[in-house]
Amino acid sequence: MTILCATHFSDAAQRAATAAAEFARRLDEPLFLVHVLPGDLTRAFGQTLKDTASAALLDEVRRLEQLGARVSHQVLTGEPAEELSRFAEEKGAGLVVTAGPTSASPFLGLGGTVDRLATALPVPLLVVREDGAFSEWAKGTRPLKVMLGVDRSLPFEAARGWLQNLRKYGAVEVVAGRIYWPHEEYQRMGLPHPQAFQDVSPELRRSLEQEVSTLVSPLEAQGQPRVKVRLELGVGRIADHLVALAADEKVDMLVVGTHQRRALGKLWSVSHHALRLAKMSVVSVPVTAAARGPEVPIPALRSVLVATDFSDAANRAIPYAFSLLPEGGTAYVVFVGEPPQAMENERELRKRLHQLLPRDADGHGRKVQVEVLTGQDVATTLLKAAERFSVDVLCLGTHGRGGLKQTLMGSVTKEVMSRADRPVLVVRPPEA
Repeated sequence: MTILCATHFSDAAQRAATAAAEFARRLDEPLFLVHVLPGDLTRAFGQTLKDTASAALLDEVRRLEQLGARVSHQVLTGEPAEELSRFAEEKGAGLVVTAGPTSASPFLGLGGTVDRLATALPVPLLVVREDGAFSEWAKGTRPLKVMLGVDRSLPFEAARGWLQNLRKYGAVEVVAGRIYWPHEEYQRMGLPHPQAFQDVSPELRRSLEQEVSTLVSPLEAQGQPRVKVRLELGVGRIADHLVALAADEKVDMLVVGTHQRRALGKLWSVSHHALRLAKMSVVSVPVTAAARGPEVPIPALRSVLVATDFSDAANRAIPYAFSLLPEGGTAYVVFVGEPPQAMENERELRKRLHQLLPRDADGHGRKVQVEVLTGQDVATTLLKAAERFSVDVLCLGTHGRGGLKQTLMGSVTKEVMSRADRPVLVVRPPEA
């Protein structure tokens, strides 16, 4: 991928260009150094201004070439964000690098070139504050320390994929930062609320840690430092807490995914505020930069939730659930009953669940956890359990007659399939 760096020759722009050159050298990719002249100035000063800009750009190219980068340069004319976006697409750039807005910028760059680039580029944008860490990383003298903003979203997956690719080129220490509001998480995961509104129960913390660890597991690679998980309770704008957490961890770079929201949508955009507020370098990765086609890695399923009401059709799903698991995977075998009867008969129900397990269920290092859940709404209870256990896939049995007609079959299965944000395997028996 070609790396494109925009410069306006300031000290901050020189630091950004140095970082871009170090990236290009480490990744063994070409670098395009670009300066954009506003159209009105070009019309006013003509060729003289172009010649001056070209000479300054050439001096900067020579400096970067001394760092070992292969550098080309181009002077463009027009609105900077539009021209840079067009040029990046024309050259097939995989990363655009620029300096961040200064403290003197109105509203920390709100509506400025960096802000407009972040919503227009189809590729990741790296906003550089300091270049020293990139130089040391490129030379192999120390790892690059990065915080990855974590949630369950497509932008996060795009950011994770970009960071996963970066780790191929050198040691990268990753801190997974998750900002959460307890009230929302108790509801999402179906956990009981403590008496104090902001209290965090051990079960909630364990569930969140498990979820984050599962989400960042694709980053775990041999020879790389293990991913560190940081959970931070936050009220209000997520970006403020994430930036503060990144500063507390003293990271070199903050990586966030982005929906590239515009207008009022920016009010709740994490990437938008992180680019403006962070004191460290920030990478904003759009959903459009997510891997596609042959570049998409085959996902590794590590956990599955299978539900039964003890009917034959539901029980058929249990062996299929285990067939999905690799060595060391975890199966959650659950029954949903109405309170208080389910809790009164919990011991007997657990015994019945254990009797349904395949003979070699715990073979090949697989883990099995049986659970008796309670709830009036079976579909909602299952979905909340899937969130709580952070499973990769749900597995349900179904048929068209009796048995599951009022439970896992029919409306419940349809509701689970329509509401789940993870894959659902529905097991049907063969036709009679």
